[in-house]
Amino acid sequence: MEQRSLLGLSEHLDRLSKNGDPLEVLEATVNFEYFRDWLVEGLGYGEGGKGGRPPLDPVLMFKALILQAQHNLSDARMEFMIRDRLSWMRFPGFDLGGPTPDENTIRLFRNKLTETDTLKRVMKAFDWQLHKKGYIPMSGQIVDASLVPAPKQRNTESEKAAIKAGKSAREIWPDEPAKAAQKDTDARWTLKIGGKIRYRQDGTPLPQIALPVFGYKSHIVIDRRFGFIRESAVTSAAHADGRMLSKLVTTQNTSSEVWADSAYRSQKNEKWLSSKGLVSRIHRRKPAGHAMPQPMARANAAKSSVRAAVEHVFAHQKNRFGLFIRTIGIARAEAKMLLANIAYNFDRLIFHERAKAAG
Repeated sequence: MEQRSLLGLSEHLDRLSKNGDPLEVLEATVNFEYFRDWLVEGLGYGEGGKGGRPPLDPVLMFKALILQAQHNLSDARMEFMIRDRLSWMRFPGFDLGGPTPDENTIRLFRNKLTETDTLKRVMKAFDWQLHKKGYIPMSGQIVDASLVPAPKQRNTESEKAAIKAGKSAREIWPDEPAKAAQKDTDARWTLKIGGKIRYRQDGTPLPQIALPVFGYKSHIVIDRRFGFIRESAVTSAAHADGRMLSKLVTTQNTSSEVWADSAYRSQKNEKWLSSKGLVSRIHRRKPAGHAMPQPMARANAAKSSVRAAVEHVFAHQKNRFGLFIRTIGIARAEAKMLLANIAYNFDRLIFHERAKAAG
């Protein structure tokens, strides 16, 4: 009976492969073993004995985090899905009937990678992989940011004032440790202004929809040629986009052109780009009290056709990954978004490799 059961399992997995298991495509495209040294170093694994290596392999656990990022699952749900789906068990390399990570193991593993900045090094290591495959940053850089919601916080006016003053949750709720552990003092409220600005015949703008959002902001820069995320950062939702330009844009692209929307245009940013030998393709703002001149509108429209590529990144992460922050604090939010960025780059590599194979 046991042999028959094993044969049935093997046949079932073969059928999954024949039907086109996307995780097998991911496994064949990305060299996950390449990340082992960075993971081992960041986790601080010893050579054995007391405080030595845990039972679960770090590369297997990293694969599990990528799966989790692709579906934006809680740790508890991730524990269940690994045990429930054969394809999710096969991709990381867990054996049927063998040990699989529980939610605490998943959380602790991710937290350790977060505390040691290992995820940032893994993302950089993958960028080196891309260089070796010929996907070097080309044709310029596109910068943008997107709001990522987090669970809303309900605080009193005095508590809000303390949060804005920069106090930690432990300082605000010293006698309520359980409450403090559930309070996110890093996330902020902001207004999301939606839709394209439209104007009346007299040149005055029509009202726009403004939606309040609580959470964080994901800042990224992609290369225009291949669309990979090359640099990223995370701030509160209220942080100004323009302040992040110099922290994201690099001189590593083969082209000097930099695209961004009008939120990034300032004298300081223009001066900084010029000092680095970079060419600004940042949208221009409408002159105050006047209709936008037609030449400026046409120039902005041309820039928008290029800049639209970065919107596909955020759409992919929000629509396919369901990106949403469930964790508390900016460090863990950054870890979530870094994993989402890495997962996106993996998907992007699959896209390019398929296009290359198709000729």
